Amino acid sequence: MEFAWDTRKAVANFKKHKVSFEEAATALKDTLSITGIDPDHSIGKFRWLTFGVSDQGRLLAVAHTEEGELIRIISARTATKVERVLYEEV
Repeated sequence: MEFAWDTRKAVANFKKHKVSFEEAATALKDTLSITGIDPDHSIGKFRWLTFGVSDQGRLLAVAHTEEGELIRIISARTATKVERVLYEEV
């Protein structure tokens, strides 16, 4: 599994959400993560939304695309309370 992202987008994401893409990558490696298609943003190619626990112990929502073995991270944030409850129910 290889990860990539736009450096400027990573900086902007950290300023807005206080989540680095490096941390987001660890949430994507979580063996208990849950991934689904993001229908609102899947125009032209599939965009995925994964909920996983990072190496910092935070439940993150990570938007990404997959291009073969390459996972391109688009955005990452902490999960909302509602998302956290849904994740814990599964």
